[in-house]
Amino acid sequence: MTNLSRSPLAWPLAALLMAAIPATVTAQTAPATAPINVPAIPYTTRTLPNGLKVFYSRDTTTPNVTIQMWYGVGSKDDPNGRSGFAHLFEHLMFKATRDMPPESLDRLTEDVGGNNNASTWDDLTNYFETVPAQHLERLLWAESQRLGALVVDQANFVSERDVVKEELRQGVLAQPYGRLFSLYIPQYSYAVHPYKRPGIGSIEELDAATIDDVRAFHATYYRPDNAALIVVGNFDESQLNGWIDQYLGKLKNPSTPLPRVTAVEPERTAAKAVTTYGPNVPLPAVVMTWLGPKASDKDAAAVKVLNAIMSSGKSSRLYNSLVYDKQVATEVLSNGDMSAQGGLIYFGAIMSDGKTPAEGEALLAAQIADLRDKPVSASELEEAKTELIAATVRNRESIDDRAFALGAAMLIEGDAARANSAVAELSAVTAADVQAAARKYLAANRSTTIRYLSESERPKGETEATPIAPTVASVKFTGEVYALRPADLREAMPPLGKAVDPVLPVPSEQILPNGLKVIVAHSSDLPLVAVRLLAKAGASSDPAGKAGTASLMANVITEGTTTRSSQDIAVQSEALGTELSAGSDWELSSLRLNVVKTNLVPALDIMADVAQHPAFSAEEIERVRTQTLDDLKVNYQRPSTLAGYISAPVLYAGTPMGHVIGGTPNSLPKIGRDDLVRFHDSAWRPDNAVLVLTGDITPEEGFALARKTFGDWKAPAGAALTAPTVTPTAAPRDLIIDLPGTGQAAVFVAKTAISRKAVDYYPGLVTNTVLGGGYSARLNQEIRIKRGLSYGASSGLSPRQTTGGFTAATQTKNESAAEVVGLIKTEMTRLGSEPVGADEMTARKSVLVGGYGRALSSADGLANVLGDLAFYGIDLTEIQRYTAKVTAVTPAQVSAFAKTHLDPAAASVIIVGDRKKMGDAIGTALPNAEHIPQSELDLDRPDLTSK
Repeated sequence: MTNLSRSPLAWPLAALLMAAIPATVTAQTAPATAPINVPAIPYTTRTLPNGLKVFYSRDTTTPNVTIQMWYGVGSKDDPNGRSGFAHLFEHLMFKATRDMPPESLDRLTEDVGGNNNASTWDDLTNYFETVPAQHLERLLWAESQRLGALVVDQANFVSERDVVKEELRQGVLAQPYGRLFSLYIPQYSYAVHPYKRPGIGSIEELDAATIDDVRAFHATYYRPDNAALIVVGNFDESQLNGWIDQYLGKLKNPSTPLPRVTAVEPERTAAKAVTTYGPNVPLPAVVMTWLGPKASDKDAAAVKVLNAIMSSGKSSRLYNSLVYDKQVATEVLSNGDMSAQGGLIYFGAIMSDGKTPAEGEALLAAQIADLRDKPVSASELEEAKTELIAATVRNRESIDDRAFALGAAMLIEGDAARANSAVAELSAVTAADVQAAARKYLAANRSTTIRYLSESERPKGETEATPIAPTVASVKFTGEVYALRPADLREAMPPLGKAVDPVLPVPSEQILPNGLKVIVAHSSDLPLVAVRLLAKAGASSDPAGKAGTASLMANVITEGTTTRSSQDIAVQSEALGTELSAGSDWELSSLRLNVVKTNLVPALDIMADVAQHPAFSAEEIERVRTQTLDDLKVNYQRPSTLAGYISAPVLYAGTPMGHVIGGTPNSLPKIGRDDLVRFHDSAWRPDNAVLVLTGDITPEEGFALARKTFGDWKAPAGAALTAPTVTPTAAPRDLIIDLPGTGQAAVFVAKTAISRKAVDYYPGLVTNTVLGGGYSARLNQEIRIKRGLSYGASSGLSPRQTTGGFTAATQTKNESAAEVVGLIKTEMTRLGSEPVGADEMTARKSVLVGGYGRALSSADGLANVLGDLAFYGIDLTEIQRYTAKVTAVTPAQVSAFAKTHLDPAAASVIIVGDRKKMGDAIGTALPNAEHIPQSELDLDRPDLTSK
């Protein structure tokens, strides 16, 4: 299923490429799991006389409300010769209406502390906003404007078409495997159905579109009888229905019938294989696809379970075979999603260095044959179902997720009620059902195998057999065309309602006798608990010359303890429906746990064992190291990721942070087991750690569990390892890394910045939010909205214990890199020289306050906030004071912060892209830039080059 969004914050309905976390099948008995209670989504539905379907669900525990409009039009409905059209139109829906100037929807959402986005799928397009509840009436009015009186003019059409081209370059052409997922898998998996066309389209077909095409598309599909409104959150039911009738009930349907796709994909009668190529492909890949059932089919639940057994988590079959046992793949991937008119099932792998697609294909085929030939084990079946059901609980946590579940069930499965019945359907799946589904859909003679290789491996004389864009005449639109009314003639926007005061969580804390600080905060009655264990040392404590030690330690810590093997941990934790992971940042390392409450006790036991007794076996270290090196090969071909790697050696040269946080191809082989053990023993100790528990848990429960699972953890003698002081002195540098063939250039403007306890911390947050913190921030306004040069531009401030960092970043076509550098620097300078206006200050503060509130509303988000406060030694009551401190920031403080900390003359510029395509302009923009071919890049050397 295609997912394309208006902004880079795409809605995560399903991940197509799963991170490789290897494991093997083990005889270890999984712990007994308690039944998982999945709260149903209570909702009311009605249909207006004009055909608009309405669904709403009331939740008075939140101060917010989400408003979502779902339309029965997706990329499968793109006109012939206009692939990418539904997605292009999604962008245009954020422009003007008859009574709203361009970008008004952002003013009504982001600027009041909410957010908005949209996404285009194969079968649907949806638009969603979350705002403080008092703004509900205004958003319903705005949605009626977008549906009934959208302005589509030439300027907006051209601008958004340029943005979509940049999205295509960023997501497809600049990614090593972008062509495989976005182009080749659908193209070669379908013969007839329009699911075969890329949802994002092609530059040729986008260029062929005219404004009449766009207007006709809107008139055809954007109509009440093809739409559904979903509202979830804090509202008065009678009031809501009155507003719906007032604003949306008056809209009319066109007299023309709704066109529907009637194409039927024929059954495959024989297996086939194709070999495809792409630039900057560091490791080959292979994918095997089959046609599957449609989402509403009785086999859908069995296919979901089948997919989970094959590839979900560390104990899945594909990880076991390809990544862990045979170690021929660095990642495995799968898709078990089903669309409204048919599904696509596929399994695949990105091969390890030196391994071939043929090796991966043979192992994939063997695993699939085994699935057809033998019933899955009872433990595999229950684990897969538990993982899927636990994921459903997580998708009940936010009002956004609940609304999304209703919309997806309605438009993809044909009935919103399936959002609640899905759990029962999953629970009823048997081993026989899984085997029957494998036999029915995964026959060997119905597979399509897609091999994906580097362009350098294409045989001489062979050319790409890409589809030729059809030449299709544009339509002539004769319907009503809307224009923005003069200000004095526009329909008045509805008034604001009464604000709902948020109820902030009240954390409690204790220090155990062994020195472990424990923080507990009850934040929800949803049966879900998040746990964070933080150790106060990270990559800044890596030994000299061994960059990546903390990161490698974190990657290995979950791969076995003195009493549990890597496989035991995988089987036991995943049987509980647990998400268990580890990570390392510059100044801290962490273990993260998310689990349904009924399984909290055994899951926490596993987490405590991992933290206190890691085995660091030589075999696991070597396996994870090899996998990490393979990942680096891929990431060195990703412009933005590579630019991020380069930032630290440039900004923090000569300090404990002057290296790549995750290590390099040269440093990782130097790290031995003793380095990992030494790091763990000196950093992971109770007197150097913080344990945070949030969600459906009381302080009494949390403290009792902490004493039970971590009370016997003893601190060793000697001082603990903590993050060192970092005092950078390196001069700024401009770097251009030449990555030939990449479809876009990543542009970073970066410099050092403030500490977390700096007196101007809150002015810094507001300053960054004005500059690049959101869709309506200045960088995105100048680079994307006004000029269409990028899919998105943003900035980030990362305060740390001593010296933090700042980065303004975007991706653009190579030819625009010089222009984008100038735009970023201009905005940084302007922020320090011109006071920010009152309206902009209010709006950007609202962005911060709203985002903070949404973070506190989820168990994981609250655990992250409380963990950070504890790590930096800040009183936990700061969560109660956050809004007041943000609100108190003045324009003068913003100007002063920008002038002091965001001077572009003191910043480094890092560009990764195809240097040849950047032209002479880049030399003018950066006359003193150092030019380094990516093939000669050495991030362990001060000059960053191996030459």
